Amino acid sequence: MTNYMEAESSTGSYHLLGENENKISSSNDDSRLRELGYKQELYRGLTLISNFSLTFCIVSVLTGISTLYNQALTFGGPVTIVCGWPIIGLMTLIVGLSMAEICSAYPTSAGLYYWSAKLAGNKIGPFAAWITGWFNIVGQWAVTTSVDYSLAQLVQVIILLSTGGLNGGGYQASKYVVIALHAGILLLHALLNSLPISWLSFIGQLAAAWNVLGVFLLMILIPMVATERASAKFVFTNFNTVNEDGINNKLYIFVLGLLMSQYTLTGYDASAHMTEETKDADKNGPKGIVSAIGISILAGWAYILGITFAVTDIPHLLDKNNDSGGYAIAQIFYDVFKSRYGSGVGGIVCLSVIAVAVFFCGMSSLTSNSRMAYAFSRDGAMPYSSFWHKVNKHEVPLNAVWTSAFIAFCMALTSLGSLVAFQAMTSIATIGLYIAYALPILFRVTLARKSFTPGPFNLGSYGIIVGWVAVFWVALISVLFSLPVAYPITDQTLNYTPVAVVGLVILVVSSWIFSARHWFKGPITNIGNSSEEA
Repeated sequence: MTNYMEAESSTGSYHLLGENENKISSSNDDSRLRELGYKQELYRGLTLISNFSLTFCIVSVLTGISTLYNQALTFGGPVTIVCGWPIIGLMTLIVGLSMAEICSAYPTSAGLYYWSAKLAGNKIGPFAAWITGWFNIVGQWAVTTSVDYSLAQLVQVIILLSTGGLNGGGYQASKYVVIALHAGILLLHALLNSLPISWLSFIGQLAAAWNVLGVFLLMILIPMVATERASAKFVFTNFNTVNEDGINNKLYIFVLGLLMSQYTLTGYDASAHMTEETKDADKNGPKGIVSAIGISILAGWAYILGITFAVTDIPHLLDKNNDSGGYAIAQIFYDVFKSRYGSGVGGIVCLSVIAVAVFFCGMSSLTSNSRMAYAFSRDGAMPYSSFWHKVNKHEVPLNAVWTSAFIAFCMALTSLGSLVAFQAMTSIATIGLYIAYALPILFRVTLARKSFTPGPFNLGSYGIIVGWVAVFWVALISVLFSLPVAYPITDQTLNYTPVAVVGLVILVVSSWIFSARHWFKGPITNIGNSSEEA
């Protein structure tokens, strides 16, 4: 067995574990998993670095910031972008710390829905698991859908600029070509996720390095190449109130612009879903969550500052008649290189750096999707659970991988009917995931307040306070991101997020009342020791 690098919690340094130590670690993980009610079926080969890398790639600041920069630039501009990021970052870290504490106590790929079942107790545990699990998995499918569709759109913009731009006769793909690109991207991601976890671990670490290096390359290169730069006063104080959406209230504008930051900082539950494939899971799973958030906050802010110093003409960047068709980040890169060198080729290369990062993000997102689907079906919560739960000879949940990719493609088909409705995917992904994040935290600070037994990673006496702050924050953003994004409200300007979320709630609750409550007993029935239950 190959030696591997493992974090030492007391010093933060690293040391090599020998073969015997490695076996002991794996044995302890397997024993803890059996205590939680499951047997080891997936190959446990991920280290802390591997676990962190996959999660860091899902969060992917290059993906979220670049694809939603238009939203933040429209609603508030530099102030919303630069000042909103650390606010959202702090609150996200609070949510992540609460999740990490629970993950340490229950290190299983079932993740959030298992936590809810365990913390809510025998009476409502199955229902708590049911609703948490479905919000989690639908939110994950929405994330994969939106990430891969965003990549398809970015590829379309790269092709447009490479062939002369909108004003130079460049090729502008139809919505059918974009959906075909989306299908091709999902196919590649499904193929990659069919590989053994050791391969995914290597690709994940490569992707994490690409994201970090990409951030620092672009944050330095773009403002350095720019012939015109914004002043520090503009970057930190300019508040853009000009929009075509009929919204004039400054606070309302600021709130709408925050979606870029909050959407970016999602997906870190992946560390929990990978715990059954992670060594020393009760320590490294929580560390994966917190480190992915913390490093993403720092890297994201650095990227935001570098790019925003190259912003000098907001209306031009958002103009749908510019060379990129109104894709702000693309237009920034293109203009910067064209103004200095007379050609925008360098900007297209920089966009390709982002495209690769988005590709890695989608790949890792599908990894997390498949593990969640595998775990949920293991407890009988998915239709045809035996199909979803099946693993191949490499201990990869192959059916869950390919079916999750197919569902993500089907969700993207809504873009053919209404791009506005599809854009609600971004908010659904954010709200759906955060509701799933908040439910086990809510049960931990209420029903299980006195009975919860923390694992090695714990917040001590601050756990309850941090938990309540996390719950209130999720409740707040769930309301804020459901507000109208344009006035007057029409079928073309309606924010479909609350419609979709309410529809999901009705579907999940009604399916429980009329069917699932008769047969789904939740993972709590697999647990022999109920001493920790509320």
